[in-house]
Amino acid sequence: MLKVFGLFVISFLLGSIPSGYVICRVFKNVDIRKYGSGNIGATNVYRVCGGFFATIVLILDILKGFIPVFISKNILHFPSPISIITGLLAISGHIFSIFLKGKGGKGVATSFGVIIGLFPLSALSSFIIWFIILLVSHIVSVASIIAGFFLPLLIYIFYKDISLTIFGVIIFFFIVYTHRENIKRLKKGKENRIILPWEKK
Repeated sequence: MLKVFGLFVISFLLGSIPSGYVICRVFKNVDIRKYGSGNIGATNVYRVCGGFFATIVLILDILKGFIPVFISKNILHFPSPISIITGLLAISGHIFSIFLKGKGGKGVATSFGVIIGLFPLSALSSFIIWFIILLVSHIVSVASIIAGFFLPLLIYIFYKDISLTIFGVIIFFFIVYTHRENIKRLKKGKENRIILPWEKK
């Protein structure tokens, strides 16, 4: 029980580390919360500080979700429910970071890290959907919401596990919740589009 509790605490704390804020502050002396959309995620870092730093933030945010789930599943060999809770705590830490007074990012990259650790085939399929939608729409929020919508179906198709499928549904609702302002802008036709790296002149 002590190991489980310790894993839960570490997972939440790791998820709470605001990678985007730290990277931009340390290397660019920029408070990312005061620029662009104000979000600390890789998309806003990309717009404000460039692709190199956005890539670093993206990798770190993915690892925040992947590492604790990997430890739970493959090192400590805990059952799926424990690994699922571990992943949820990492995502929750990212969204409600204790280092930023309960504010954080949208949780997409960290959720992706969690699903890589729990169900890699579904993660790969979700990424393909996300990438295709991004290429077509040039809107990250649209790609994230649609990929999140298909995640539970993909989990069930590949793993036939109801508990994991329910977890996929929870992740989708997390994504919708954190993108509620984006959804409002989408309804008004005011959501920001992103210029992909190879499209820059």
